[in-house]
Amino acid sequence: MNTKLLMSSSAGLLGATGMVLTFMPGEISQFLKLNGSTAIVLQISGALYFGFAMLNWTAKGNLIGGIYSRPVAIGNFTHFMIGGLALIKLAMKNPGLTYVWIAAILYVIFALLFGWIFFTNPVSAGKTV
Repeated sequence: MNTKLLMSSSAGLLGATGMVLTFMPGEISQFLKLNGSTAIVLQISGALYFGFAMLNWTAKGNLIGGIYSRPVAIGNFTHFMIGGLALIKLAMKNPGLTYVWIAAILYVIFALLFGWIFFTNPVSAGKTV
């Protein structure tokens, strides 16, 4: 599997989400009809997303899978798996929220891909199985 593509695409998704949450927490609170005091929680969440994006971006050139870069694989797998399950639960309660379904599908896809990387051994470029 091309882990560089996976790490880059997850970094892009997490980075974009982090930037939006960091710089537009008030607007997102209004859109989601949340209490105004939740803006700080959204902003801190944005910092977490952006930090995770930077981790993935800087690790994209590393060999990932099996014992290699195991903390990066575990962190991404658990983040996307737990987030995906939470988003599926929310989407099932509110089936009309299209943006939640889109986020849930993206999270589940990333969870499956990072799970595959975590539970399999990588093949180095130039080596055949």
